[in-house]
Amino acid sequence: MIVRNREKKTKHAGPARLALVALLVAATAWLQACGGGNAGGAKETGASTAPDTEAGAPASNVPSVLNYGYIGSNDKNLPGGAEGWGLYKGIIQEELKKYGIEEVKLTGFPNGPDQTESLISGRLDFGGLGDTPAIIAYASGAKTRLVNQTNITNIGYLISAANGPKSVGELKGKAIAIQKGSYMHRYVVGLLKQAGITDYKLVHMLIPDAQAALARGDVDAMTNTGYTAQKLLAEGYTLIDDSTKHPDLHGTGVTVVSESYLEKFPDFPKVWNEARKKALDDLKQHEEEYYRFIADLNKTTVELAKKVSPISEITVEPFSDEGLSRITGTKDFLIGEGLAKKDFEIGDWAIRTE
Repeated sequence: MIVRNREKKTKHAGPARLALVALLVAATAWLQACGGGNAGGAKETGASTAPDTEAGAPASNVPSVLNYGYIGSNDKNLPGGAEGWGLYKGIIQEELKKYGIEEVKLTGFPNGPDQTESLISGRLDFGGLGDTPAIIAYASGAKTRLVNQTNITNIGYLISAANGPKSVGELKGKAIAIQKGSYMHRYVVGLLKQAGITDYKLVHMLIPDAQAALARGDVDAMTNTGYTAQKLLAEGYTLIDDSTKHPDLHGTGVTVVSESYLEKFPDFPKVWNEARKKALDDLKQHEEEYYRFIADLNKTTVELAKKVSPISEITVEPFSDEGLSRITGTKDFLIGEGLAKKDFEIGDWAIRTE
């Protein structure tokens, strides 16, 4: 009865009252439109709205371009391992498209410290690198999280010229070229410490510069990776030592993601690990093709690719007890040597999705 009376009064209201009502209705509609226009922030952030992956599943706002850093430089602009194979064959891209990622932009870096700088600055969303630079960066306050370990047997090599030092003991008082902050840096410092050698000089150089310095005699030895080391040994250089003799000094390969990217895509670690697993499963069904792919990336032979990058060393699960033990040992060593600033628990850094 009361409602009907109000309707009657409104029906016969004067022009001024009608104008006021119209103004209020228009203002309400305008406010609703403004509120709806920024839902999810997609237009303002440049993010793309991913299609629903399941019926009734909420759409997610994930940037359409994923910026991925890796260690190395080659004509194909791809890393090795399951990640490189998955990107080469399009397996990973296909999985990521389900979440609105239309492009994976790859950037190669000469070493881990350079890559971590780009990750911290926001140029990268995530990257694959050695555990030592990743740990040093995190211990220094970098806002990253550990997604997985891609392998747990990164081998460091220590090489001299043909007429240079032949043993670790002969490195006393010598100059050694290293990549500061890399897993090879950790390897050579640990090696010299185990040998009781404290009188030596470390010189930071990227591998091409270190090779040239070693050839000129400016340094007495250098740390190196598998493919370059094998090439130099074939040319007559001397292998002083490598970490296969010291498993506790092996590095591990890791994937880290920035916390800022996780805010945009919280499920990224799970999605990435699942995509990587699909790539690895496919790789194992095409082993010879994979080794040709790796040989092409590194400008070497299939035989050497099988020796330096065996499929058996690619990890299947994101984390294993052995892998976590090795990375914890690396972290403890870096803390003890003052190379990493602040101690932390690897378990607090890692994101476990399995």
